Amino acid sequence: MIFYGLKTCDTCRKAQKELGAAGIDFNYIDVRADGVKLDKIRQWAEKTDWKKLLNTRSTTWRQLSEKDKADLDKDKAISLMCEHATLIKRPVIEKNDQVFVGWKANTKTELGL
Repeated sequence: MIFYGLKTCDTCRKAQKELGAAGIDFNYIDVRADGVKLDKIRQWAEKTDWKKLLNTRSTTWRQLSEKDKADLDKDKAISLMCEHATLIKRPVIEKNDQVFVGWKANTKTELGL
């Protein structure tokens, strides 16, 4: 399992703690420090709704220009997430061929928690 998150994100810390308590091993990638390649974000957007992947509640989103936010489509959103990794909703968890976005009850259930 691969866990993509931010070390400063409370939700990511909570998710890591719960996964660790359940004895689930994972590789951790910090999206800000390590970055996420464009191809990886495209893969995620193919496996889940790109709108779910884009964090429009983030400070980064609010700081974007109106031009960047206008006429948003899948390709533009993916490009923005590649340019600004903090626009990726967190955590993103890859397990086998599945992609989970966020830390909600359904994600926990799917991961066996």
